[in-house]
This record gives sequence, structure tokens and C-alpha cells, in this order.
Amino acid sequence: MQTYQLGTSDLNVSRIGYGAMSIGNAWDDTPLTDSIRESAMKIVRTALDAGINFFDHADIYCNTKSEEVFSDLWKTEPHLRQQIYLQTKCGILFNPPHRFDFSYEHIITSVEGSLRRLRTDYLDVLLLHRPDPLVEPEEVARAFDELKSAGKVRWFGVSNHTAAQMDLLRKYINQPIVTNQVQFSIVHTQMLDEGIVFNQNNPRITRNEGVIEYCRLHNIALQAWAPLASGKLTGNSHTNDGAHIQKAADLVAQMAKEKGVHPEAVMIAWILRHPARIQPLPGTTKPERLLAACEAEQISLTREEWYHLFVAGRGEALP
Repeated sequence: MQTYQLGTSDLNVSRIGYGAMSIGNAWDDTPLTDSIRESAMKIVRTALDAGINFFDHADIYCNTKSEEVFSDLWKTEPHLRQQIYLQTKCGILFNPPHRFDFSYEHIITSVEGSLRRLRTDYLDVLLLHRPDPLVEPEEVARAFDELKSAGKVRWFGVSNHTAAQMDLLRKYINQPIVTNQVQFSIVHTQMLDEGIVFNQNNPRITRNEGVIEYCRLHNIALQAWAPLASGKLTGNSHTNDGAHIQKAADLVAQMAKEKGVHPEAVMIAWILRHPARIQPLPGTTKPERLLAACEAEQISLTREEWYHLFVAGRGEALP
């Protein structure tokens, strides 16, 4: 698989990464069984065999179990830690009240927990998960400095942040923001819509504030979570998703047939076609579906094909 440099970091990451959100099986207190562990290792090894060297986590995924079960990989292949990159996130708390927390204390505590569950001495990348309205960037800077100097985190980034929110953090922190992870797929195109419908009385206008352009200007790598749109275009029911979803699914299937690949490959290829060099992070737990997504490297989309999919996913013509 092709690799590229992640933002301004020195990490040479696979063009497609793997989102390990669901490998812990359940978001409640269900214990990790041998069956769950075996399934988790099967999908992780499938990713490795496909050439994926970048794995995305978060402290909250499956109530911390996803990080824990991933570390089973070191039991039989401890040498792999030096060959792959681990990214995790912090800042969301589900215990009442559901809230966000970018305080110094929470960032430090969260990282310590992730290191323990992942059974590693360091994280390659740490992301702030979702914007905290009460963020005090001085505290973030203090936490980042401490984690960096201790060798516990190599690089830092954010997730779901606007350009202005990144600017605020960059004023205070001493480390570069190397990535911003956002939701992005054929049916979730708000980042693109913002630039197209600017200065129009259009309800599709969003608060992304030029995130794509900002990240390209500052060499901040964009990562796409939910790049396969939760299966909406590749098999899951479209009943409650609007008629345009079925039409988009039909177009994806048609293009896949013409190119001799699976539909998942077309969806990932659509993301890879964008010049911002966005890194898709499919999170399927089905090995065959992950391999289908990796077929994206075998195909390329023309400008016309890309726009056909863009319009189909939006459900309306461009202005």
C-alpha cells in the first residue's frame, strides 16, 4: 500500500488507515471474551496484511475495551509495535453529564490510561476528540509539553475542529497540529458544501469555516472517519435515509462493476481522489469489507466520475 507523510510529522503512514473503534465489540460493560479477542485480532491482522500501518483509537471506544483488546497483538508479535503507528484520542466523557474535557488533568489521566490499555510506552499521535467549549488552551499546552518531554506522545492533533478552533490552539501550544480527523464520505460532504454554497442563502451552509483549505494551507493532514458511511451505500437499509441514498448506492454499485472492484473501493477512491490527500479510516470489523475498501488503490476516478458521485451523495445538483 502507498504511504505518505502525516502532516508535518515524520510518520510515513499508509494511505488508508484502520479505525479500531468497534473491535471491543460493545459499548457497555460486556467483558472481553476469547471470541471477541479472536475476532479483533482477525481484523487487525487483515489490516496489517493489506499494508495498513496506522491504527486509530480513542479512550472511550467500546468503553475502553477497544484499546485493551488491540494490545493482544503484542502477545505473539511484540516486534510489530515498532512497525506500526498508534493514534488515540481524549476529551469525551460519557458519565453524566455527557461532556468534553480538555483540562490538563484529564488529558494527562486519559493518556496514562491509554498507554496502560495499549501496553505501550508511547503514542505516535494524540488527538483532542471533540471541541471543548470550556477549553483553556494554556492547560492544553501544559499537558502537551509534559507528554512530549516525557516521550509519551510523539505528535499531536485534533478531531472535529474548525479552522478557528485550530487557530486558537496553535497560538498557545508549542507542537504542530499534524492532523484533524473529521467525518467525511460521499454522503457527508459538508466540508465541500461550505466552499460551494458560500454567499448563498442555502441551508447546507455549515460552520466548517474552510477546514479543508485551512488544513491544506498549514499542512495539517485530514483524516476521514466513517468513510464508508456506516454501510448506507453498500448494503445497509436505505429506508429512512431518503431516496437519494438509494440512487447514490446504485451509482456506486454501477461504477464498482465497471471497474471490477467492490462498492467500498469506489467510496474510498472518491476520498483519495481529493487533492487534500485525505486519509480514510474505515472501521468495519468484517475482514472482507476492509479488503474491499483497500481495492481503492487499484482504481482512479476521473473528475467527471468524482462529481457524479458528489452530486449523487448530496441528493441535489450543484448551484
